[in-house]
Amino acid sequence: MRTALIVIDMINTYEHEDAERLLPSVREALPGMLRALERARADTSDVEIIYVNDNFGRWRSHHDEILRTALDGPHADLVEPLRPDDSSLFVVKARHSIFYETPLEYLLGQHGIRRIVLCGQVTEQCVLYSALDAHIRHLDVTVPRDAVAHIHPDLADAALRMMERNMGARVTESAADDLFD
Repeated sequence: MRTALIVIDMINTYEHEDAERLLPSVREALPGMLRALERARADTSDVEIIYVNDNFGRWRSHHDEILRTALDGPHADLVEPLRPDDSSLFVVKARHSIFYETPLEYLLGQHGIRRIVLCGQVTEQCVLYSALDAHIRHLDVTVPRDAVAHIHPDLADAALRMMERNMGARVTESAADDLFD
């Protein structure tokens, strides 16, 4: 069973209502995200890396423009370390779930991917909704708790418990030996 690491909404300018509440958690989760990315890039079993990112309402934008805008923004220090490499795939989304009206399900099928590892933001929103949509598509889901950022810590904890209990997701750490297994 092939695996993909999916990086959710990390190409970001942080120019939104909850940014000030989110930023400390992003800084805390960044090392876990980087660890997951480094491990995926080094994995000999060929883990696919897919960035799924909000288009911020810019319907004429594409991944290069989204990345350039974020790198020119005030929080480029949070974007640069996570920058997609040339082998990464990129899917643009408009709503909370990585699956909602995106080609992601088709992409995963074309690559034979049945297991996904979710990292990024926001635990109690986009990560939760994406885990639910993955669950109803019969995908195996793993969420490294140290590689997801939140706005509200209590809701993030509840979301992780819901993913684990109600959706059968495996909640672990980015350093877990079996992160991609």
